[in-house]
Amino acid sequence: MQDQFDESTGRNINPHYSTYFRSLICFAAAGTLANAINWSAPWQLDKLVVLGTAIFIVIYAAIAQFILYKARDKKALKTRRCLSFLDTVLIGITISLANFSMLPSLLFVTVVQLNALTEGGGRSWFEHNTGLLVGVVIGYLMHQPSLLISADLTISTVSLIGILVYLCAYAFFTHRQIGQLKEANQSLTVEQRVSKVRSYKLSKYLPQKLWRSVTTGDEEALVTQRKLLTVFFSDIKDFSQLTEELEAETFTQLLNNYLSEMARIAGQYGGTIDKFIGDAVMVVFGDDESKGPKSDALRCVAMALAMRKRVREMKQEWYNKGISRPLQVRMGINTGYCTVGIFGTANYQSYTVMGTHVNLASRLEGAAQPGEILISHETWAMIKHTVMCRDKGHITVKGISTPVKVYQVTDLRKNLGGQQSYLEEHAPGFSMHLDLDKIRNYDKEKVLQSLQKAASNLKTKVII
Repeated sequence: MQDQFDESTGRNINPHYSTYFRSLICFAAAGTLANAINWSAPWQLDKLVVLGTAIFIVIYAAIAQFILYKARDKKALKTRRCLSFLDTVLIGITISLANFSMLPSLLFVTVVQLNALTEGGGRSWFEHNTGLLVGVVIGYLMHQPSLLISADLTISTVSLIGILVYLCAYAFFTHRQIGQLKEANQSLTVEQRVSKVRSYKLSKYLPQKLWRSVTTGDEEALVTQRKLLTVFFSDIKDFSQLTEELEAETFTQLLNNYLSEMARIAGQYGGTIDKFIGDAVMVVFGDDESKGPKSDALRCVAMALAMRKRVREMKQEWYNKGISRPLQVRMGINTGYCTVGIFGTANYQSYTVMGTHVNLASRLEGAAQPGEILISHETWAMIKHTVMCRDKGHITVKGISTPVKVYQVTDLRKNLGGQQSYLEEHAPGFSMHLDLDKIRNYDKEKVLQSLQKAASNLKTKVII
């Protein structure tokens, strides 16, 4: 039978544990009383009391086992405590009826202390010692023993044998329980390691705020509320046609590579990936660890610029892998109050962002040209001093009755003018992207030679 967990002590208790030790201590107590009787003396009331108590103790062991067998669930703990208290009462009666024989008294008292402290600590120690004192008083009233401390060898021998058997059995069960605890600890360590790995894997599929709340048990933090957020959408133009042209393996590798890079950049700028919808990416700023609406909007636009730059770099990588069609990504950004929380059914729920401003960000992404980043007027007002934007007037988008003022993001102001660090040009037969921040000093001459050689060849080439 499996061990049962005792909530009061935090230990795994074998159902037969108390039965074994109660039986041993009861037989030790009954043997002590039987040897305390002067069998050659005339039968008197005291002699009958001692003999009757010894017989009752033996019967009590069987009755206690039956009571424990009938006790279930919540009543089992209370029943076990009551029986432990009765055990100590009977031990106290035994000590008194045995005329306080020195060695048996010391042995029984020692057993009571040992059992009390190992079973339940201070509370159990108080209950057991109270029961012991109550038993001594009851035994004194029943028998009125001599107050002279007795050291009868016969009584002491029987008690010593019984207690030694008890202690040996106790040591055996303690050793066995220690072994079980070691096995349980090893199993728990393995389970914790597996749980950490699973938790890490789960974090890839959930927003960080949702994952932290669930793993820490703080689901109350996921209440539905209104927040001022900056929402980003992006997708790949003509993605459906691309899926038809590429093999499944190549397509899967390309898409996973693209999404991995976009997720990496979003993480660098502190964005929360709300979801991937095929090739589309939705990122939210301001829900998790917001640094203020202006900072959220600026980080979102900076992320979009970094994504666009990375996609341009990846074009050459994809071309080298046989993907001739240039992938064009379009993006839309909007800032406004959105509803954040748990949405869904009782069986399936999702932590996401909803609202008119979320829809507007999606519509701006759909209205953008390939390679273009469109932002709303609300976003532009927060980042206009840091980011150079081009006014594109008003556009009409689906789901919104009035025209929407939009802007095209050019670049960060610090990257423009004489301090511009990134250059890109494309034409039929010509493609160049130059990132000055990534060129090392020892590659500078090599790059200059390549540019001069290309310029020289182009000048001498007659193009018809």
